[in-house]
Amino acid sequence: QVRLVESGGGLVQAGESLRLSCAASGIDFGIRTVNWHRQAPGKQRELVAIITSRGSTNYAGSVEGRFSISRDNAKATVALQMNSLKPEDTAVYYCNVDAWGKSYWGQGTQVTVSS
Repeated sequence: QVRLVESGGGLVQAGESLRLSCAASGIDFGIRTVNWHRQAPGKQRELVAIITSRGSTNYAGSVEGRFSISRDNAKATVALQMNSLKPEDTAVYYCNVDAWGKSYWGQGTQVTVSS
């Protein structure tokens, strides 16, 4: 059974940092691209960052230069380091992996940034 568990969310002030983690199990993690998405209240879910199995990364323009995605294949985890947080970063953050024709998601972790 595939399981993705996010952690590390919380309430911070604008300009502060948070580090999210996504722990995977039940999947051949090392060969999978992992994505971080977020969904703010009343808005569509958006793709925030991607990391491929080889470690190549890509970011949404709104977080470029502030967020950094990394992975530890030995631990089957992906981290999202979020710096210089802004109130508009407030959302539930989800990690996602596509495998075997299915899309797997975690339960999400809430990030709230106060101004």
